Amino acid sequence: MSITDKVKNKAEELVGKAKQGIGDATDNERLVAEGKAQETAAHAKQAGEHVKDAGRDVRETFQ
Repeated sequence: MSITDKVKNKAEELVGKAKQGIGDATDNERLVAEGKAQETAAHAKQAGEHVKDAGRDVRETFQ
């Protein structure tokens, strides 16, 4: 996983958390849901990148 991807995913995760916080503070359920969805998407991207990294490590081990 490149550092750029890590930063983008972390930024997306933090924006999602911020949306949730703002939604909670303003009783805006739509914003809370949007923030949760954005945070979940960021976590999924991070997991996919970790799987790719693990696959690359395994491939390099057997070369």
